[in-house]
Amino acid sequence: MYRSSILILLLSFLVITGCVEKQMKKSPSKPNIILICADDLGWSDIGCYGSEVQTPNLDKLGEGGMRFTSFHNTAKCFPSRACLLTGVYAQQNGYAKNFREPLTNAVTLGEVLRTAGYRTLWSGKHHGVENPVTRGFDRYYGLKDGACNYFNPGDQRPGEEMPARKGKPGNKTVRSWCIDSVEYNPYTPAEKDFYTTDYFTNFALNWLDEYKNEAKPFFLYLAYTAPHDPLMAWPEDIAKYKDKYNEGYEKIRLARYKKQLELGLINETYQLTDATYKTWEELEDSIRNEEIQKMEVYAAMIDRMDQNIGKLLAKLKEVGKDENTLILFVSDNGASAEMVRIDDDYGEIGTMTRWTSLGEDWANVGNTPFRYFKNFSYEGGINTPLIAYWPGKIAPKSFSGFQGHFIDFMATFVELTGADYPLEFNNQQITPMQGESLLPVFLGKNVQRKKSIFWEWQNGQAAYKNNFKIVKHGLDKPFELYNLASDPTETKNLAVENPEKAKELENLFLAWKAGLPKF
Repeated sequence: MYRSSILILLLSFLVITGCVEKQMKKSPSKPNIILICADDLGWSDIGCYGSEVQTPNLDKLGEGGMRFTSFHNTAKCFPSRACLLTGVYAQQNGYAKNFREPLTNAVTLGEVLRTAGYRTLWSGKHHGVENPVTRGFDRYYGLKDGACNYFNPGDQRPGEEMPARKGKPGNKTVRSWCIDSVEYNPYTPAEKDFYTTDYFTNFALNWLDEYKNEAKPFFLYLAYTAPHDPLMAWPEDIAKYKDKYNEGYEKIRLARYKKQLELGLINETYQLTDATYKTWEELEDSIRNEEIQKMEVYAAMIDRMDQNIGKLLAKLKEVGKDENTLILFVSDNGASAEMVRIDDDYGEIGTMTRWTSLGEDWANVGNTPFRYFKNFSYEGGINTPLIAYWPGKIAPKSFSGFQGHFIDFMATFVELTGADYPLEFNNQQITPMQGESLLPVFLGKNVQRKKSIFWEWQNGQAAYKNNFKIVKHGLDKPFELYNLASDPTETKNLAVENPEKAKELENLFLAWKAGLPKF
């Protein structure tokens, strides 16, 4: 009888612990986190933000969660990604002007989330000098640099033509690539079906399979290069948009603005800003045809990114991690007016041998209804879509006008996970978190931002506090003043009408700048 009792107790223990283990795998107390970052994506370039581009998976996340209308990056790729990664301004971590040195006086999301027991994964673009596996990430696959050829970021492969790369003939820029601890300079993939967007996703899917039985939660940073130039896409994706853009800039922009209003994303306070593109009918036929081709490829790149996000969502469900995962989607700056010209590229727009940029006119459409583009501190350069999806936690079909910034992700994840944000790390004093947690916003609480926000990139400067924003492009120019609560598209400059408020914000900006480290 004694032995029977022991046996019963042992069996009970195994059953209970098995159930607990199964329950932990199915629904860990801490949520999984997926942060997806697009590259040079305009505010209106996905369906649930007004676009005609087919993005059913992002639309599903947007409809099933919360869409932000006033969330911000820094107007440029690498400072934005440095802010997102560290929770401090690029001016505080050494990435304000270039990305040639390691991050300084800062910790990464990987380093911080490890303290909360997270598996840390990163696939995609870095735009920095350090291999992410040395900065808190268990796994890394991707482009360590800023932009590359989508079909082949390396050298010419046997039987193929020379891939288009930046630089003059005989002096092409080599793009660094990492697979975990191994760095490649250059990286020439053997796979003939290679396309960066697809392979960034493939590695993420493989990791979700590899770690599916772990009890610990995971953090996945999926950092796409799409739709940053070069404009390159698979022919079948381009074919979906054949003749879609024949009517030109004006009709597409107006259709997007109308859709934004119909979706409830914006209201009448969002006045459509003055267009800066050329008159479509006055363009020469050859130029108009090239503009049509560029937009067809650009749309195809976004479409392909969405297809891959769909694969990610399917994999989450397959491994039983879909119900307790917070998914966030952003872009690192507005649509880009930058133009890259290469002397020796050739072939059709969209192919491996041709490096093509979107250009200012379509970028004006991409940033509907805002002004300007990437590199500007006006809303067209810094306002990013933010989709936040978390089943059972974030209310479906919800919108938020909370004024947020990439620096807020660190504070959000620390509150969400109970992770430790250090005072010192790797023998460096760590800059305190600069952002505010978005968790109350996600949970539907009506909170207002307490901290001011600041921007400075090249010729652009801006500051925000309590609905008011100062901004300029040109360091010798005076600041303009806008009330974003009543004029979110920056159409009415109040600097002359309200000089005291303009001066108050300028003094805040100058005080912020004076307190920055000298890199």
